[in-house]
Amino acid sequence: MLPGAAPMVDNLFLLAVAAVGWGLSLATYRLFARSRSWPMGALQTDLPFIPVLIGLAGLFAGLLFATARGADDGGWMIIVLGLLFAALWTGFLRVGSQVALFLAPIATFLLLLGWLAVPLGFSERRWATERPSETLQRRGILAPDDTTTTPASSPKSTPSP
Repeated sequence: MLPGAAPMVDNLFLLAVAAVGWGLSLATYRLFARSRSWPMGALQTDLPFIPVLIGLAGLFAGLLFATARGADDGGWMIIVLGLLFAALWTGFLRVGSQVALFLAPIATFLLLLGWLAVPLGFSERRWATERPSETLQRRGILAPDDTTTTPASSPKSTPSP
């Protein structure tokens, strides 16, 4: 990574992937569940438009963030990883898609809070632009990594007098 460059995988990147994945999973779960006879929760069965609207809100927020971030800063990676996450969540976890009813709005809210704080006139959220390891170190959950040292110059590379 270049000195002074922002890391591609920061907390907003991960929240956008989660919002896209859980949003797409919620928006499409009923289609897959009915055709494959998977179990559905009461909300998916009785009021299917609510999970679809929650899912579309998360999907739309994640895609907008990926577009605003741009291809050079990981916008395409957000979309690709979000699609993979949705396939994993819907295809392998099936009933776990019900948990997305709670997780998708949380991820979407935190994504919008971190992304739109400055344009709305609030101070920048430090957790939004940090890498996940930096956040854990700042919270004291992860020990600081002091193993980065500058390489010493070798005797062969010193200029001769």
